[in-house]
Amino acid sequence: MKAIYIDGHGGNEVVHVGERPTPVRRNGEVLIHMQASTLNQVDLYMRQSGAGITHQLPQNLGLEGFGQVAACDVDNGLVVGDGVIIHPGISCGECEFCQRGDDVLCIRMSLVGEHRDGTWSQWLSVPRQNVFPAPAYLAPLEAAALGVTYLTAWRMVVTKGQLKPRQTVLIFGIGGGVSVAALQIALAIGARVVVTSRHAHKLELAMAMGAAHGIHAPDQDIVKSVMSFTNGRGVDLVIENIGEAVWGAAMKSLVRGGRLVTCGATSGDQPPADLRRLFIRQLQILGSTLGSRHELRDLLAFCEQHKIRPVIDRTFTMEDIHGAFDMLSRAEQFGKIALDLRSLN
Repeated sequence: MKAIYIDGHGGNEVVHVGERPTPVRRNGEVLIHMQASTLNQVDLYMRQSGAGITHQLPQNLGLEGFGQVAACDVDNGLVVGDGVIIHPGISCGECEFCQRGDDVLCIRMSLVGEHRDGTWSQWLSVPRQNVFPAPAYLAPLEAAALGVTYLTAWRMVVTKGQLKPRQTVLIFGIGGGVSVAALQIALAIGARVVVTSRHAHKLELAMAMGAAHGIHAPDQDIVKSVMSFTNGRGVDLVIENIGEAVWGAAMKSLVRGGRLVTCGATSGDQPPADLRRLFIRQLQILGSTLGSRHELRDLLAFCEQHKIRPVIDRTFTMEDIHGAFDMLSRAEQFGKIALDLRSLN
């Protein structure tokens, strides 16, 4: 079969479109004819080094994906031709975290596109428990974004962040896929959303979607702007994936007892702890990544209820995967960079 794979680490020179072994479906698995996917920061990380992630080269890339069922066991709730999305985390089902239903914390978790071959291929075979019917109202490229990007935002905003209607949330780096997803989810909940960006046009797009306030990070003091907007109170929740560069502003923007949820550290992973502020104001700092299969079911129901459509900035064919990586590395997108896998078929 054809797939996008890496045979080393570095730049686009290690990324290829070519022939790779076709997966063999085992009992309990679903063979999926892949149609669409998107790019995530971890795809860029896997290309550049993959350090700390156990994998073998060559490896097919891609975490997110939409496809159609090509083969499955009988009486498993799916039929050939069904449109499905993939939860990328293959859990053991036996450890204490799996047993309590938080499979995203599985101690033996393997992720497609990281520890095993990923979604950027003609065919993919994964356990039935990792396959979910795609919302019928979404196009394939939109549905493909739900299994990682929107699931990550859901766990941050809802599970960890506990955001409620009429509360205020500050989302850093609007334009990135998770940040835009968090904006859509927060607005559907009924919260007020404040966003930051280094790019004025991204703030304008977020405001057009319903954000209540935009902060142009290079020109405006984030904390002063937040406090002015909230009449000195601060926000109930901060969603951030930037890390060190914004950590101080994130902490100082929170109301007493507020919550900060982080899922990344693109600017550095050693921010000042600011322990006095942490305990005096009784703040909560929460780490988050991906989400469980149960959370994905909840997300899909929420999206169906509110008719949330993932934001696709630009779509690339697989033959132009190098251009897609270039766009991701420059952080030019607002929302998701999508991949049309049908060009592999």
